[in-house]
Amino acid sequence: MLDKLVIANRGEIALRILRACKELGIKTVAVHSTADRDLKHVLLADESVCIGPARSIDSYLNIPRIISAAEITGAVAIHPGYGFLSENADFAEQVERSGFIFVGPKAETIRLMGDKVSAISAMKKAGVPCVPGSDGPLDDDEAKNKSFAKRIGYPVIIKASGGGGGRGMRVVRSENELTEAIAMTRAEAKSCFNNDMVYMEKYLENPRHIEVQILADGQGGAIHLGERDCSMQRRHQKVVEEAPAPGITEEMRKYIGERCTRACLEINYRGAGTFEFLYENGEFYFIEMNTRIQVEHPVTEMITGIDLIKEQLRIAAGQPLSFSQKDIQIRGHAVECRINAEDPVRFLPCPGTITRFHSPGGMGIRWESHIYTGYTVPPYYDSMIGKLIAYGENRDVAISRMRNALSELIIDGIKTNIPLHQEIMTDENFKKGGANIHYLEKKLGLQ
Repeated sequence: MLDKLVIANRGEIALRILRACKELGIKTVAVHSTADRDLKHVLLADESVCIGPARSIDSYLNIPRIISAAEITGAVAIHPGYGFLSENADFAEQVERSGFIFVGPKAETIRLMGDKVSAISAMKKAGVPCVPGSDGPLDDDEAKNKSFAKRIGYPVIIKASGGGGGRGMRVVRSENELTEAIAMTRAEAKSCFNNDMVYMEKYLENPRHIEVQILADGQGGAIHLGERDCSMQRRHQKVVEEAPAPGITEEMRKYIGERCTRACLEINYRGAGTFEFLYENGEFYFIEMNTRIQVEHPVTEMITGIDLIKEQLRIAAGQPLSFSQKDIQIRGHAVECRINAEDPVRFLPCPGTITRFHSPGGMGIRWESHIYTGYTVPPYYDSMIGKLIAYGENRDVAISRMRNALSELIIDGIKTNIPLHQEIMTDENFKKGGANIHYLEKKLGLQ
């Protein structure tokens, strides 16, 4: 097992990694900005290193400072968590060139799957179902682009190859909009991602967002751990996640899971990863792969009993998977609510000091967070301050427990989106299951 590890992240995921390390007997080094010296994982780690000022670019995105922290503390590995540098191939490459273990895939794998054009090509080769599209980047040939769109069928969507987070995409509903939409998306892609490559796909009108969790050891072993439904979204950002996905049968789970694990073997994947799909009319369509642990990983852990962070660490240490696909059993249902420090109506970030905090409890309730009474939520980072997870023997029980837990959760001194989650948990269409990715925005009057 790894001897000492740098946690190159902050907040709840940093604390989650620290706890897994403690269970495995791994010493921990917390790196932090000047704004985060009082974070819970910093106080609990074996060692801590300040890597710069509050701005992410000067601290959590500063590759030399993170690698220097590993050097001066004698760490052997670096865990990137999610966000920040977790899917930065240059970071993974520099970590390993410096003689440390990167807890995640190889740099070439991150590059392959980080570029959506090359990712789709690799997935098609591996037999993973994809959205009908241009099968490559678009050029300036207007006639050819119009021919693509006609073959695919309107509406189409123009996407930036290096895009993400809802940026770099435009829906086109008629031919006379196409050329301008391509030019605008290309310009936005260049500005946001320094990569002006764009491609075209069929735009699915009312899909759900279904994703498949995988683990692969890079030694010929790969398994899937079922699927999650992340269709409750606002501005392409997930709000509520659950597992398993309502309406997905065991046969469908096996079908898509086997294709994902086969793809992992094809690209020699190593670590935890997630295949994301749009799902409509009984069909799965690959959209991207996240080559890291995801925010919503706890719902998968709750229904499988597998600690995904510990498995990441074991794989990074060179160990093969300790179980096979037949060992994975899905039991019950889990729902996760992302708790953000934001105005629940206007959705504006709401940093400030928490004057009173009480976490919920009871059967099947899990609270993942770094906050405490007196903690000051800084204005420099993502507004998510916690994740509330409820587990039950079925979906109705999980939702009922989530409603109870939300009513017990107290975070005073700042505004949070707890009222929004309470509204979702009592929504009749959510309770039925199977709502599409546009449902929440329509409910909130944002569409």
